[in-house]
Amino acid sequence: MSILIAGGGIGGLAAALSLHAAGLHELQVLEAASEIRQIGVGVNLPPHAVRELTELGLGEALAQHGIPTSELSYYDRRGKLIWAEPRGLGAGYRWPQYSIHRGRLQQILFDAVVARMGEAVVRTGQRVSGFAPMPAGARVQVTDRSGASPATERTIDADVLIGADGIRSAVRQSADPALGALATNGWMMYRGTTRSGPFLSGSSMVIIGDEHLRVVVYPIEPGVNNWLLVRPGAGAGDELGNWNRSVEPQAIAQCVQDWTFDWLDVPALVAGSDIAWEYPMADFDPLSQWVFGRAALLGDAAHAMYPFGSNGASQAILDARVLAWQLATQPDIDAALAAYQTERLPVASAVQLANRRQANDVMAKVSAMVRQDAQAGAQAELKEVEARYKRLAGFDAETLNARASWSVGGR
Repeated sequence: MSILIAGGGIGGLAAALSLHAAGLHELQVLEAASEIRQIGVGVNLPPHAVRELTELGLGEALAQHGIPTSELSYYDRRGKLIWAEPRGLGAGYRWPQYSIHRGRLQQILFDAVVARMGEAVVRTGQRVSGFAPMPAGARVQVTDRSGASPATERTIDADVLIGADGIRSAVRQSADPALGALATNGWMMYRGTTRSGPFLSGSSMVIIGDEHLRVVVYPIEPGVNNWLLVRPGAGAGDELGNWNRSVEPQAIAQCVQDWTFDWLDVPALVAGSDIAWEYPMADFDPLSQWVFGRAALLGDAAHAMYPFGSNGASQAILDARVLAWQLATQPDIDAALAAYQTERLPVASAVQLANRRQANDVMAKVSAMVRQDAQAGAQAELKEVEARYKRLAGFDAETLNARASWSVGGR
């Protein structure tokens, strides 16, 4: 079975590792970028994602390069604690939760792919621009920008095409141009990393603010803290789906100039970044299908979501594991792709919608309670929201700890 993966990001590389581990070795990953580089900022990996990466043999690398998140805490704009809960091993999971630089995670995956399959399996400068269905496969259009000469066009035939090519997926658009129209809730998101000392436990993840302005902070390596600031209005009509626009951190720090607490100096943290990135918050409505003949969507191409709940990258990793399991264990390719869609689409779609609620309704409700000094009500609401979200996203401790492995052979 020949499998072509469009996209060498977290989802695409996780798919390559999962397929190889499942015994499917005729693989090719095509990445549009000219090289695999450690770019981006932080990402959180809850225990359900860590389980899958551990079963792929990456547990030691995660432990070496990530920070095991010990708690999640919500604070109001005054820096007063609303509610906190343990995370990872401290919450009864068999696997930790990690915070890690996104580029470092991608490098871990890439290094594992090369070590297990050889350097030739990942080809850079190769942008998948579309595909045409065939009776028993897909004919994939590829723009080759790897050489010094002008880009060239070619086609590759594969039994299966996996579209892991991001929020503006060419595979999705080729399947149906009406799918995945990007929309925004009107919020602008700013991200950065800063070299600074530890705060609280040294492995805490905090969410500070209300429905008008929020900051999320967590360490991603010793001496480096990741921050995310979101606010409504500014630039909401700008280009959606573009992560690569820089902004001066000092200007963003003005948004939180009064948020200096005895446990964290938020304006100093934001202003201390060498560079920050702005991104109009965007997602798209849940899709009605992910599989189009022998082409299947995965990760952001299938279910781009707001960055609340620490589940964007995690759901892509789960997609990869389930898709590999189905392709290795079902009687034929079409049955496998159908089973993958049946198992993963409802879950990821529900997470998309839950992330929208967390970004909007949940914070408004909790913040209103805080302003009314209804601390117990705010705590109860957050506790219930987090518990419901874990069940929905597939990482409540009891279910995750007991679930059968997606490793072929049950490793």
